[in-house]
Amino acid sequence: MQRRRFLRDISASAVLLLHGKTLLASQEPGWKSKKPILRFAVASDIHFGQPKTEFRDMLATGVRQINAIHAEKKLDFCVINGDIVHDDISFLAEARRTLDGLPTKYYVTQGNHDLATAAQWQAAWDMPVNFDIVKGDTALLFATTSNETGKYLPPDLDWLAAKFKEHAKARHILLFIHIPPIKWTRHAIESTPFQELVKQQKNLRAVFHGHEHDQDGIKWQDKIPYLFDSHIGGSWGTDYRGYRMVELFRDGSMKTWIMNPTESLYLTDIPTA
Repeated sequence: MQRRRFLRDISASAVLLLHGKTLLASQEPGWKSKKPILRFAVASDIHFGQPKTEFRDMLATGVRQINAIHAEKKLDFCVINGDIVHDDISFLAEARRTLDGLPTKYYVTQGNHDLATAAQWQAAWDMPVNFDIVKGDTALLFATTSNETGKYLPPDLDWLAAKFKEHAKARHILLFIHIPPIKWTRHAIESTPFQELVKQQKNLRAVFHGHEHDQDGIKWQDKIPYLFDSHIGGSWGTDYRGYRMVELFRDGSMKTWIMNPTESLYLTDIPTA
């Protein structure tokens, strides 16, 4: 009942975080009247095939939970943001069969444990390792941050710069990559060229990451939010297995929260930059 109550009408006692300022939801004028232009779920780090884990059950459970959310608040799409399998691409086909049970179109990115060549990835998912999708006035960019050897990499900056230019007139851009390119966390990398490129993009609303299973919060740089989503599977991380929900509004603001996996956590209001 707690999850259903939240989904129908966010409680007036819910906390909103506005660049460090804390408000009660009821204190934000008009917060309930805003209608999102996109609503989606982001999940990552399934690690399907990892030895000594209940990987089949963990993925099936995650799919069921996202379906339950969709039944109450319709999703426009889902993103599976990397590390879908665990070092063995023979599991890709089975993982896809389970993910095909999601209630909407879903998109995938390659993580460092998805040890596939670009050709193998395309064959498995009918999606390239780098691609873009346009939904209304929003461009979604999906980029690999690894390769068939599992090397930690920044996104292909030439490809990314070209896509930013192509979508310069889009109202919003959302970027999905597995490995964080800012050294905030133990398993992140530092890519100054990436940081210099993205901070020039006035319509980039957010960057979404997996990779760091123990991270379920939001970090900021150059007024850009970088959002983490816990983990669906794997042998380590937060003490729950969950995913992130996002609502994007026409003005570029967002509401987002973590499902842990059946209750909502950390409702956050992200204002337009």
